[in-house]
Amino acid sequence: MATLSAAKRLVVKIGSALLVDRASGKLRQDWLEALAADVARIRARGTQVILVSSGSIALGRGVLGLPKGELALEQSQAAASVGQIRLARAYEEVLAPHGIVAGQVLVTLEDSADRRRYLNSRATFETLLTLGVTPIVNENDTVATDEIRYGDNDRLAAQVAVTTGSDQLILLSDVDGLYSGDPNIDPEAKRFDLIEKITPEIEAMAGDGVSGLSKGGMITKLMAAKVATDAGCAMAITLGSPLHPLKALEEGGAATWFTAHGDPQAARKRWIAAMKPRGEVQVDDGAFKALKDGKSLLPAGVRAITGSFGRGDPVAIVSTSGARLGLGLTRYTAAEARQIMGRRSADIEALLGYKGRAALIHRDDMVI
Repeated sequence: MATLSAAKRLVVKIGSALLVDRASGKLRQDWLEALAADVARIRARGTQVILVSSGSIALGRGVLGLPKGELALEQSQAAASVGQIRLARAYEEVLAPHGIVAGQVLVTLEDSADRRRYLNSRATFETLLTLGVTPIVNENDTVATDEIRYGDNDRLAAQVAVTTGSDQLILLSDVDGLYSGDPNIDPEAKRFDLIEKITPEIEAMAGDGVSGLSKGGMITKLMAAKVATDAGCAMAITLGSPLHPLKALEEGGAATWFTAHGDPQAARKRWIAAMKPRGEVQVDDGAFKALKDGKSLLPAGVRAITGSFGRGDPVAIVSTSGARLGLGLTRYTAAEARQIMGRRSADIEALLGYKGRAALIHRDDMVI
């Protein structure tokens, strides 16, 4: 069974019902300060932390005096616009005393569905984490329509875990795990401590209830678990309402853990390897040796470009004799790649008119 103390890169999902008091519509400041202390302690041992937080609409509707119940899309987007500022400031203020810089990341479903946006998101997250920033992620409710929405932050958190190659995902919930039935109704319902595989029988046990502030139910949590565990990320559902919920989980608090299938890097490589290439990048012997040593593919080692492809598309990596060496996701279009092939990365800006990225294909986006 996974343990929180073993996490290298951790995603924590926080629902609206935990952050915002239902009666007053105001932020639960003491709870958020306790969470910040948990995050600081986890980061102190070298774990990188990403927070996926609901709450912008719930906070904004209180400020604007909008009625309780379902809001029209335009009202939700207006509430999100007002609430997002307050939510970001709240995280900034509780993390700052611990010496932690917070960064806001707003995403939509399109950002993971489109490979170019996906690569850009991944690169942004990597840079933020490398710089020691704790990203605060939320769906971009101010612009997202139903066609480009995740619709709940359970699945959003799972996708963030996949995008960032995280090895653990924690869903802070209003229940302390998955039960065989509704524990509020069935006194015989038992909590599962560990689920190694999500079967149809497991799915049948999930209800679809929602709280007055949040949209996710147990079904969405199981959907999140499928996405996360298939990508090599273990997931836990645990009670989030008490103060210091992550500390409680770390000390053996009640939870349901879902076993990861492999590790994030291996899962990502399998995903890339299954793609159909849209072109070819021919590399010289020196570049191929560097790739086998785990390096990224730089323009200087490229000898020829074949096919028509866009940024984020899969391309075959071939030798000068045409033998296939691997597959990768390109950071440049075919036309741009032809302009910069054989040249130093330092020349990219002069050749293309913008700074660009040093690698044509990054090692994390490549299977050799």
